[in-house]
Amino acid sequence: MAARDSRQPPVQEVEFEVLPPESATDSREAEPLFRWLAFFMDNLVRVPGTNFRIGLDPIIGLIPGVGDTGAAVISAMALLKAARLGLPKIVMARMALNILINQIVGIVPVVGDAFSAWFKSNARNYKLLQEHAGPRRKSNRSDWAFVVGVLLLLGLVVVVGLGVTVFVLQQLFQLLGLA
Repeated sequence: MAARDSRQPPVQEVEFEVLPPESATDSREAEPLFRWLAFFMDNLVRVPGTNFRIGLDPIIGLIPGVGDTGAAVISAMALLKAARLGLPKIVMARMALNILINQIVGIVPVVGDAFSAWFKSNARNYKLLQEHAGPRRKSNRSDWAFVVGVLLLLGLVVVVGLGVTVFVLQQLFQLLGLA
């Protein structure tokens, strides 16, 4: 084994992380994500002749089963960002409740889509973020346990919603004599 040249700098270990480290910034760094999400999912187009706006959420919700599920997954990703930024659990709980209400009512064909256009869960979550943005705190194990629990509950609601959609479509096809 060769002796190391004393003129070379010592070898330093490089720390590698899959996710970037949490910085010391505040929760306002999530604002662009939530603003974008609220705009595209809830306020993209103004209904002609009114001041009422709708986004992609109620439009893609018209696709049975898949639309509401996709919208819930997109909203859940924003909830993960909120947890990473260390938003208080009560704020994340209110955000999660908005997503769950939108998903549960969204299971009902047509009525759920109309509700989604009115309820605007992503715009509500953006408003919550604006009201509670401030100095960041490090997220802890209980924050992540809470978010995982909410995501599991959301997953359960999505699975039940898909089951209800399949059942309703089967009954509709039988009624129309197509099955």
